Amino acid sequence: MTEQDLIDPDRQPTLAGVERAAQKIAAILPPTPLLPLQIDDTTIWCKAECLQPVGAFKIRGGWHRLTDLTEDQRKRGVIAFSSGNHAQGVAWAARRLRVPATIIMPEDAPRAKLENTRALGARVITYDRMSGNREQLAADMAQETGAVVVPSFDDPWIVEGQGSCGVEIREQMLARTGYQPDQLVICCGGGGLASGTALANPDAKIMVVEPEGWDDMKRSLEGGAIVPVGNNPPATDCDALQTLTVAPITFNILKDRNATGVAVSAAEVDHAMRVAFEKLRLVVEPGGAVALAAILAGKVGLTDRTAITLSGGNVDRQRFADIIADG
Repeated sequence: MTEQDLIDPDRQPTLAGVERAAQKIAAILPPTPLLPLQIDDTTIWCKAECLQPVGAFKIRGGWHRLTDLTEDQRKRGVIAFSSGNHAQGVAWAARRLRVPATIIMPEDAPRAKLENTRALGARVITYDRMSGNREQLAADMAQETGAVVVPSFDDPWIVEGQGSCGVEIREQMLARTGYQPDQLVICCGGGGLASGTALANPDAKIMVVEPEGWDDMKRSLEGGAIVPVGNNPPATDCDALQTLTVAPITFNILKDRNATGVAVSAAEVDHAMRVAFEKLRLVVEPGGAVALAAILAGKVGLTDRTAITLSGGNVDRQRFADIIADG
């Protein structure tokens, strides 16, 4: 990859880029565990991204993107927009690399995510999720300051960085079982994790999972073209997956792979969080539990080579306690 390729924001993510990102991640972080979980008579494999230093897989894309900034770009800093997990991933990388970071976050983001992002040293600016335009806010600030915008999924580095999770899944399954995954069930908001994981596992079936009412990737894949979330979408605890419309960069990768999607209910997500806690001893946030929710609800046909993502664990303590107690 040439120097020009590295700084070109219009380039397309590639398998080579995913493998390069995986090498960069492996140099600073150990692989997250791939845990077996028995579902009836089948064992599935659960990738515990909730155990990352920032509690979610987003640290991968943040590190891959920021480590490819030029020296001049590092001095000018970065701007990101996120409900919390991408915010923390970018803030974590920015602090380690001594890059100034501003994060645009919705006012209704979980308190834990807001506090954690600030604790990592980022400047946080809030906006109204339903009436504000975070992309425009970021673009205006970048125009004014010269900072580099780091989108949460609409970016080749982010897709490749998230794809490093898929590389780890593939290598861990090979080491543990002798075979690669033949089906990957992935939590999906904008599709960065799903599309990156698809690049890393070109022979596996890809299934994306979203909360009901926010299943725009599912409907886009079914219709063959991007369709946004409808007007007045329902409230959801899956704040990490509240993407109003997906991007061509992620949609096209998943479309080319004939990926399919399913949607899960709030009750199914709560049940999955309880199962992850009881069976795997993991704290998983609602958005991070949707893939497991689809499995437990019988919405995905299982194979003994199925792997899923538990993509985040950043949930307010009281909300988590209430969900666990309700079971």
